[in-house]
Amino acid sequence: MRRLLVGLSCLLLIATTPSQARGQESYSDFLTSQVRMGTMSPPDHLKDFIRDGKLSISLRDAILLTLENNSFIRVQETQIESQKFGVLGAYQLFDPVIQSGVNVSRYSSPSYSQLQGVATTSALNALNQTAQFTYGETFRTGTNIQAGISSVKSSTNSSFNFFNPYFSSQVNLQFTQPLLRNAGRFANTASLIIARRSLQQSRASFESTVNNAILQVIGQYWAAVQARGTLDVQQKSSNLAEVSYQRDKRSLELGALPPLDIYRSESEVAARRVQVIQASYEWTQAEEALRLTIGAEQDTRFRTLELDLTETPQPTGELAVVDPDAALKDALQHRPEIEVITASLANDETSIRVAHNQLKPDLSLTGFYQSSGLGGNEYDLNTGQLIAPGGFGSSFGQVFGFGFPGYGGALTLRLPVRNRVGQAGLGSALVARSRDLYSGRQTREQIIREVSDAVHQLEEAKLALAGGKTSFDLAQKSLAADQRKFELGAETNFFVLDSQSRLAQAELVLLQTQINYQLARAQFDHATGKLLDPYDVKIEDLSK
Repeated sequence: MRRLLVGLSCLLLIATTPSQARGQESYSDFLTSQVRMGTMSPPDHLKDFIRDGKLSISLRDAILLTLENNSFIRVQETQIESQKFGVLGAYQLFDPVIQSGVNVSRYSSPSYSQLQGVATTSALNALNQTAQFTYGETFRTGTNIQAGISSVKSSTNSSFNFFNPYFSSQVNLQFTQPLLRNAGRFANTASLIIARRSLQQSRASFESTVNNAILQVIGQYWAAVQARGTLDVQQKSSNLAEVSYQRDKRSLELGALPPLDIYRSESEVAARRVQVIQASYEWTQAEEALRLTIGAEQDTRFRTLELDLTETPQPTGELAVVDPDAALKDALQHRPEIEVITASLANDETSIRVAHNQLKPDLSLTGFYQSSGLGGNEYDLNTGQLIAPGGFGSSFGQVFGFGFPGYGGALTLRLPVRNRVGQAGLGSALVARSRDLYSGRQTREQIIREVSDAVHQLEEAKLALAGGKTSFDLAQKSLAADQRKFELGAETNFFVLDSQSRLAQAELVLLQTQINYQLARAQFDHATGKLLDPYDVKIEDLSK
């Protein structure tokens, strides 16, 4: 019996032991400083990119700033924080419970019999004071233990009590062990297993969301680069038209040019100025979209700073050579959507096993042991003299002397005639597995299609890039030839202006093909699950 009491003490010690020491997650493990503070951190790192009054950022810088400051990503990250506390809540079944209480009651009633031990003209008075302390815990095997200590002090004016006041104390230890339904570690930890997989699934979903957001910021970055390049091309074309117009104007003043020929140069200058204005507006729009994504609009210090994009659209090094089969293999290994599918199916299998468990009969074994003690002032009922003093201590002395034990056990079987709730649970779990199997196949089909499209787009972008370079080189040579012919008097200025327009158009086409190649390369990396590899960025660092 002393071992039982030692075991009770050990249980109390376990209840007060920090969860980290018992290998369990705790509230402090999951609560991040950002969630605890309840405030939004300002985009302080933006100041590190200020150069000569501008925000000078590379593509990698834009990605890092997006991961740090983008509001959409932070909103999606809260789903992981919620799932963390879902794991913590799954421990509820195993949380120990300590309960204590004190109860005081006084009763007074008129006497109606000599057996009450008071005179007929007196009232029977009783004062009861009860205190109890109970500890309960369920273990992962399904075993439930209840241990308690209680004591009652009762005093009365009845002359028939041996002890007055008397103290009745008791120690109880009870256990219940399921033998079929809810028996074993799996049945009792299934909810915790599912919660942990759901956390893993939410992290994979977050990674997929972030990959899509990063692909978007890459597109916005190159769109801004293209808008800025278009503005530069239009500005150069406008400058060339202005030079031609000034030359024709001098020729007109010298009488070497007919008056009507000046209108061609003048109208071309006006048209190209309009193109510059349009390109400038498009650059402003692209810049504002990128600024919003990287968080530059969150602080007034950075709202008015112009962006200086350091990346050049022209590809460096050898163009990418891809193997479609290897690309598909990489995608099926690295895409976070595959991990989401795997976690969902694993949870479905766990739910099915739990549902089968709930169809079993409910058979449980219960046992208890108790030890009682009684103490108080002992009186002689004949003389009314005090024989021996006593109290709370003497009652507990008997309790831990184990002279008045009680013990027993019970085997209980609960067999429902029709377990429709359990059957419905199993059916729902099977349907969920079927749905996730088809969803997984649909996701794989989508990944296969995305990889195939990305491979074709990349090959097309490479061919278009080569064609754009050739077209630009020929347009440069054509302008130089027409310029020389005009100087020799073999052609009019009309051909020079036309060559200038065709050169600007060819340069814009080349810029577009360069941007398309960069976007196709990013789309290919996204499709294969390696979008962030070139930038040495880990999404896992965001969701710890």
